[in-house]
Amino acid sequence: MPSDTPKAQDVQDIQGARPAGDRPAAPLTARALLLDMDGTLVDSDAAVERVWRDWAAGHGLNGDEVMKVVHGRQGHATMAELLPGRPMEVNHAENRRLLERETADTEGVVPVPGAPAFLSAIEHLPHALVTSASVPLATARMNAAGLRMPPVRVTAESVGAGKPHPEGFLKAAGELGFAPEDCVVFEDSGAGVAAGRAAGMRVVGVGPRAAAFGPTAHVPTLEGIRVEPLPGGGLRLHLAPGPR
Repeated sequence: MPSDTPKAQDVQDIQGARPAGDRPAAPLTARALLLDMDGTLVDSDAAVERVWRDWAAGHGLNGDEVMKVVHGRQGHATMAELLPGRPMEVNHAENRRLLERETADTEGVVPVPGAPAFLSAIEHLPHALVTSASVPLATARMNAAGLRMPPVRVTAESVGAGKPHPEGFLKAAGELGFAPEDCVVFEDSGAGVAAGRAAGMRVVGVGPRAAAFGPTAHVPTLEGIRVEPLPGGGLRLHLAPGPR
């Protein structure tokens, strides 16, 4: 196998990809990219806050504490953690109502800086969307942000266990035809970073939340990331430096 293939660089990538301060991260070599949506490609924080703080108030919960749990998870899983002992059928029913509200509320939903250029750069390279959102919610938010939907996507309907379980990332890797170690995940949340790590994948943390969760590397946004296609397949990610 040539020396610039992903497997040959796995150890170097993992050891060298942790930037300190403003030092650039070492490039990451991969064969496929697996992309979270909310907080990674799409800034939907305003809409998420509106719906979930409303929900928190209705249940007598502290909104700030609820927002620490919400990101990266399916709604019914968030409810199960915050309201232990409540029947799951109640959580699922309430989550369906919240999904309807979230899908209809796209005010302030915008692309994460650099997302349009990043998606354009990887359009002809293997990649997939792996999101805790449902198909209607993912479609609404990607459309609101003016972003193209990747042809391969794993949504809430596609998995039996959501993040932080690795099922979604493993399923996406399988659909693309690559081993987990050949994939790099882009994530913003603790649940998402944990899911990528549990899948045996390297994780690029995106945005202010991600740095605290131990990703392989961290970038403040998707701006400045350079994607270098490699001869014979695969790609190399040159990650822009940024504060951690």
